[in-house]
Amino acid sequence: MEKIAFNDLEAQYRCLKKEIDAQIAEVLENAHFISGPQVKELEKALCAYTGRKYCLATSSGTAALLIPLMAKGIGAGDAVFVPAFTFFASAEVVSLVGATPVFCDCEEDTFALDPKSLLKQLEKVRREGKLRPRGVVAVDLFGHPADFPRIEEICRENGLFLLEDAAQGFGGAIGERKACSFGDCSGTSFFPAKSLGCYGDGGAIFTDDEALYHIMESIRVHGKGSMKYDNVRLGLNARLDTLQAAILLPKLRAFDRENAHRNRAAERYAKRLGGRFAVPAVRKGFSSSFGYYTLRAKDSAERTKAMDALKNAGVPSMIYYPKPLHFQKVYEPLGYRKGDLPVAERLAETVFSLPMHGYITDDVIDFICSVLNQI
Repeated sequence: MEKIAFNDLEAQYRCLKKEIDAQIAEVLENAHFISGPQVKELEKALCAYTGRKYCLATSSGTAALLIPLMAKGIGAGDAVFVPAFTFFASAEVVSLVGATPVFCDCEEDTFALDPKSLLKQLEKVRREGKLRPRGVVAVDLFGHPADFPRIEEICRENGLFLLEDAAQGFGGAIGERKACSFGDCSGTSFFPAKSLGCYGDGGAIFTDDEALYHIMESIRVHGKGSMKYDNVRLGLNARLDTLQAAILLPKLRAFDRENAHRNRAAERYAKRLGGRFAVPAVRKGFSSSFGYYTLRAKDSAERTKAMDALKNAGVPSMIYYPKPLHFQKVYEPLGYRKGDLPVAERLAETVFSLPMHGYITDDVIDFICSVLNQI
């Protein structure tokens, strides 16, 4: 078996080399490296793909989550509800605007924010009376959308701003609605490891709210007004480079084909591993982009044994995420204790992810499964 890649960006580049190279060459020849025409072209194409009215390309997925919170004026004294089992940026942006993240538990099968835990934490915040409930960050983890039908309902009933963190969700869907189309606003990431990734950092914000869009457009470039030297609010330097937009355009055109391949690969994994590990669930009416293929072992010892076997066989694997957010050192002052969010804590001890990308072959999947099934 030749070397196995966790996410084979080289294979993708070989397949799309002609189109990517042509796009890069065009940017170099025209020397329009900041806010070139490819950025607007990408934003228009992303709107068409997701069904959103407005899109802003940004310098990173973190910026794509931070800017909407800034635009809504969320800050000190505000509570924003965040799942505890996700990447740090989902909560970090809440803290960066001065608000307080309130961590919620997750669903064991989809890994996403549990609406029941959200309601429980919302009630607790109101009962304590120290913070104003203002928003929710719901994460599409590993490619599967959060339970937005229920979460959107909760947010409407309680006057909460809903931000979809679709950093891993691009390409997933609920019925006909695609990831990045949920909530008041959505943010995604184009980090190279994502299902739709560029060759550096990048991201995008989506909304149907025209007024919010214009505020976020201003924040993206130092709070500009009529021009970049007219500054009407505090903002950021958060533009997507033209080169990255140019690279993303051919990748977006190939995305549906790659997404279908990942879904076929996920089915093959599930068929061969379903009797050995808890394989990723796909809720009825939902679809996943399977940016990461994540198994659950029965306990941490079994996970260690499985990952050691994979390593010895030359198969890369990863743990996303070994420490839930409520246990991060920076959030110790919030006072969370072991057992407060049991599902998130259990997931952190048992999940591990296998190689997955739009070019993985059947023989690679079968080899990985044979290693795991022989343990």
